[in-house]
Parts: sequence; structure tokens; C-alpha cells
Amino acid sequence: MMREIRDIVRQFAQRGYEPYALATLVRSQGSSYRRPGARMLVAADGHAVGSLSGGCLEEEVVARAQEVLRTGAPAWMKFDTRRRFGCHGSLEIFIEHASPCFLRRLAECYWARQSVVLATDFGREGQEPGTRFVDDGETEMPDRLLQRVVPPVQLLLIGDGPDSGALRSLGETLGWSVAQLDSATELRSAYDERTAAIVKTHNYGRDCAALRALLPLGLPYIGLLGPRRRRDQLLGDVLDSGIEVNGNVFGPAGLDLGGDSPEAIALSIVAEIQAVFAGGSCQSLRERRAPIHAVAASPYAALAF
Repeated sequence: MMREIRDIVRQFAQRGYEPYALATLVRSQGSSYRRPGARMLVAADGHAVGSLSGGCLEEEVVARAQEVLRTGAPAWMKFDTRRRFGCHGSLEIFIEHASPCFLRRLAECYWARQSVVLATDFGREGQEPGTRFVDDGETEMPDRLLQRVVPPVQLLLIGDGPDSGALRSLGETLGWSVAQLDSATELRSAYDERTAAIVKTHNYGRDCAALRALLPLGLPYIGLLGPRRRRDQLLGDVLDSGIEVNGNVFGPAGLDLGGDSPEAIALSIVAEIQAVFAGGSCQSLRERRAPIHAVAASPYAALAF
């Protein structure tokens, strides 16, 4: 979901204050390609960004969203995917007119990397329907979707190499923010908990300096390119300098996907980072007995910018 919020923000920035409709997946039962909280922004000319399904429903939602823009009245759509697509589930989508004030604040929070909570009310008596910003700690109700929106993954590439282009491309495709740094001297003193770093200067001294600068920051993921013996030597030198090494160092970086091309290496690293930040098991879905989409442990449906 990281990319769709980024695309909604960019759409608003590029096309200004023209009318938009916001379609939100508010409920799902059974099998569903997307989870509640997926959103799509639709302009009056039918141009849309974001998605609510695997591509099965978007055309109908766009048509209904254009009607919402013409009438100003919110709309409700329900799809029984068992009968139409054989997907053994159902989706409920709420469509509303998106105010410029809401979209502007969403953009401000996105660029400032601020975590926010959105409430979409879609049927509760005495409550005007629509999506708005609310305080943390709001109460969940049957006709309300509460959603915590967190910043996208920020990926730091420290050093260059043949895999850098693929790492940037894959990260940006996922909606991540990607920054290329030549060395540890370009690191800032503060990064948030949604930051990952890959150390790949291909120089022992610069890699060691990068690890010494990164480890005290407590990032959830620090990837290190190179063989295990080199990793052990680097971490030993880091420990000797008095810096604690914990389980957030992933070296050699990446999952065992096979392949040794720069693109395959980049794919394996990006997949590992995605699993770390999303809490994935890295298990083949064919072997998984539980539902594909795990139930969120937090009281709000999680969504990343």
C-alpha cells in the first residue's frame, strides 16, 4: 500500500485542485486481493491512481466515482466475488468526494514522514460519512474503518555498484524512498524506524566506517554485501571499537532466490527488506496453511505511505 498513497499525493500535486473522488475498501470477507484500507483516487475525467482489487473491479468503481463527483453524494458498492470471479469472497467499497484540504494534509504528512490515523465513517447514524484525520486512540465501530498510516520504507544505499540501479528501481516500484550515499560521512544523525540501509562500498575501510555509523541508530535492517568471512571480520572490528552489534545486521544480505545477476541480487535483498518491515515469514504461499493476509495485531489496519 506504500505506492498508492505516494501516487495519490503526486496526483494531487501534479493536477492541482480539480475535483477528486476517493474510493476506499472498507470491508472484505473470504479471499481478497487487497485488504481494507486500500484506496483509489479518481478524477472527473476517469483518470485513477491506486487499486482496490486485482484489476477486476476498478472500471466499475471509476464509473461510480465519476457519478459521485457529479452528484456530490457518497456511494456504496458491494461485490460478491464468489459468483463473478470465483474468488470466494466479498468486498465493500465506500466512495466519497475528497476535499482539497484532506488531500493537502495527506501530502504534508507524507513529505514530513508523519504517522497519522484516518477514520472512514460509512454508515453510522449521527456521523457525517467520509474520511478524516483523527487522534490516536479513537474507538473502532462496526461502520468505521480506522487506519494507521505510517511512512514508507526509506532505503539508504551506501556505496555504488552494478546492483544499484535495480535496487533503486525495485524500491521505487514498491513506493519506497531511496537515497544513494557515497560513504558514511553523508549519513545524518537521525533516521526513523522505517529506515533500512545497505552497505556496499566494496571497500573494507569504508564498509567498516558505515557500520560504525549505522549500528548506533537502531535501524531495523542493515544489509551487508559480501561473503560471511568478510562479514565476521567487519563485525569483529566494529565490536573492538566498542559498538554493540545486534540482530539487525543481515549479511550476506538477501534471501536465497537463486541467480547471481545484479538484478537477481537486488530482488533478493528487496524481498528480505520487505519481509522484515511487513513481518513476512518468507514461506512459500503454497505451503502456508493460514490465510495469506495475516490479521493485524494492532487495533488499526496498518497502511504505509
